[in-house]
Amino acid sequence: MPYKERFYPWVLVRLLPNMQRITVAQYRNRSDADGHLRILYRLMPNAQFVVMFNPGLPPEYHPNSR
Repeated sequence: MPYKERFYPWVLVRLLPNMQRITVAQYRNRSDADGHLRILYRLMPNAQFVVMFNPGLPPEYHPNSR
């Protein structure tokens, strides 16, 4: 993960059929992501979105990486 993306840990994702997903945007804080989510629900009421926290830890910090 590039250094700049570590400052934007909140991710807004659109859920698609067959377990697919599209990252819509990344945010610095949760309230910005939730605000954008409310706008997208008004524009696209039938779409499914989710806000997720993605800390983006390097592989050496994951316990099951080996």
